[in-house]
Amino acid sequence: MRVAAIDCGTNSIRLLIADVASGRLTDISRRMEIVRLGEGVDRTGRLSDAALSRTRKALISYASEIADLGISHVRMCATSASRDASNAAEFRAMVRGVLGVDPEVITGDEEARLSFAGAVAGLDAEPPYLIFDIGGGSTEFVTGSRAVERAISMDIGCVRMTERHLHSDPPTEAEIAAASSDISDAVDAALAAVSAPAGVTLVGLAGTVTTVTALALGLPSYQADRIHHARITRDQVAAVAGKLLGMTVAERLALPVMHPGRADVIGGGALILQIIMDRAGASSVIASEHDILDGIAFSIAR
Repeated sequence: MRVAAIDCGTNSIRLLIADVASGRLTDISRRMEIVRLGEGVDRTGRLSDAALSRTRKALISYASEIADLGISHVRMCATSASRDASNAAEFRAMVRGVLGVDPEVITGDEEARLSFAGAVAGLDAEPPYLIFDIGGGSTEFVTGSRAVERAISMDIGCVRMTERHLHSDPPTEAEIAAASSDISDAVDAALAAVSAPAGVTLVGLAGTVTTVTALALGLPSYQADRIHHARITRDQVAAVAGKLLGMTVAERLALPVMHPGRADVIGGGALILQIIMDRAGASSVIASEHDILDGIAFSIAR
């Protein structure tokens, strides 16, 4: 079955077109656009006209590719920003008009379960797992081995933490301390809720984790095949987070692995990653390029 999966988060909107057979995905196309749908939502409670316009432009391009390939099995999931927004109905109407299907504004629990399904496919690591997906507006935490055992979504993400706390360029020590306190409280609550056991294998998903991994590995460019399932240490993460938080946005933009749409929020994301590892007592984390998008694709085939 050929399917089209779309994941629309707080920071990016992504498309995966894939053939699904015998429990495996064969990619036809993977695309990502940084549209910052959740820009300002933490402060205003609304999706801005500019953010909706950026998202609509990306969706038009995706819809064109889906139509050109004649794909009828399409699922779009929208996450943190569209859950929080008071004008979510306007967003849904826009998507329906462009894509021809309604977006599913999924719960944090469903988001976690889809992320788990995408992350564990093809993962050769010792269970049980603590899988976390650092998004723009929220971070999902999931524990399990073959299936989800416990899951929770917390309102900490790279965009939300940057807009709430990290206002200077680069952030001040006081701003970093405030963000750290906020993140630590949320992470402690999440780890208690999912009952992460000692010695659990940490698996990190999404652009913050993969970008930090690329920097820790010293890659000359963003190379997904080298990042996928790479294991990096807590010390490497702390070094990269410290470096990013000490840089200006312009300096981050000059890093060869940095996507331009991530440069202003990657410091907040790296801080979340570091604190998750610290609070979980983990010495290393495995990065995965497969995440909720792959889980959405699998769900269509089922």
